[in-house]
Amino acid sequence: MLLERPVSKMKIAWFCIPAHGHTNPTLGLVKEMIDAGHEVTYFSFEKFREKIEGTGATFVPCDAYELDIEAKDAGNRVGRDLAFSIELIVESTLAMDGLVSRMIPDIKPDLIVADSMAFSGKLAAMKFGIPYVCSTTTFAFNRYSAKYMDQGMGGLFSTLLALPKIKRQLKRLQAKGYPVKSFLELISNDNETNTIVYTSKEFQPYGETFSDKYCFIGPSIRPVTDPMEKTAEKTVYISMGTVVSNREIYENCVEALRGTDYQVIVSMGETTNEFTNLPENIQVYDSVDQMAVLKIADAFVTHCGMNSASEGLYFEVPLVMVPQTPEQRAVAKRTEELGAGVMLTASGRSVKEIRNAIEKVLNDGACKAAAAEISKGFRRCGGVKEARAFLEKIVNQNHI
Repeated sequence: MLLERPVSKMKIAWFCIPAHGHTNPTLGLVKEMIDAGHEVTYFSFEKFREKIEGTGATFVPCDAYELDIEAKDAGNRVGRDLAFSIELIVESTLAMDGLVSRMIPDIKPDLIVADSMAFSGKLAAMKFGIPYVCSTTTFAFNRYSAKYMDQGMGGLFSTLLALPKIKRQLKRLQAKGYPVKSFLELISNDNETNTIVYTSKEFQPYGETFSDKYCFIGPSIRPVTDPMEKTAEKTVYISMGTVVSNREIYENCVEALRGTDYQVIVSMGETTNEFTNLPENIQVYDSVDQMAVLKIADAFVTHCGMNSASEGLYFEVPLVMVPQTPEQRAVAKRTEELGAGVMLTASGRSVKEIRNAIEKVLNDGACKAAAAEISKGFRRCGGVKEARAFLEKIVNQNHI
């Protein structure tokens, strides 16, 4: 695609999925691009409008094209049923095809940036021949790091069985002008795919196997807006994110810390927070300024989503990890591998086991030192300024 404007002013079309953990890390970079004089049109969903428009980006609502995945029992099938996952990708892309085919020629972007799960953005780049950059808010994956989420031979066998259905789905895309040849081309990147990764190369599993097309910029850390007072020598923070609603984990954590001298801060998110007979040292909130709490915390009990884990480690806080999904288990595995936390298995989350894990990360200096070392790696990254230079270089090269 030939540029009709000076490269000093880029136009970017940005695509993301309706998830806080995939949207929030991008906002600092979007603002950086706009502050540098570039234009960003951000395709997302109404619940993120205020945040996105707060960066100065132009917001394009996609809610009307969101699939009713609950009716398809998607939550139980995505990730283990490849044919079904490809079907969802195809249906969501075709649902947005009218919007994308109308707006992309109108915007005339120099670049399309899309979340690693926002396949409609990647496919739009393929359809219109526009340079593409993947925005990866989880670990970057290649054949080496994929071992962290390996499905084994059973997964391979299921994939082979699903191939005829997958081919039929790909033909639907091809009929609409999307030149995708295989499902691997659709769902995965290679070492030639320009990719922004919101972590450090040291924290990334098998980081040395990724080419310089991968820009590791470190986690996005928001400034503290509502400081939290430290009221005890040791502070334990407990949060399972905005999605997890497993009340039993919270109850076991409260019981594990009842009667201790620790300051305990619990953020319940969407989980009902009605507790009775709470001791004075334990405060339960619907939500908190996580950056403020992590700044005073000595241990963090977390579901180990990529953003939460990275934020804790950035503030040199060792983790007690109770992952719920394969992605979270991968982050937990890497953190434990580097010595910065303790992972509790699905069958090992009793009151006693939680208490023992918290005591270990509080009292084992090696955990604290490992968290501090990971933090140093995060802080060495170039952040949004490095990412901006990376995006500008891609457009400059395309212009030449």
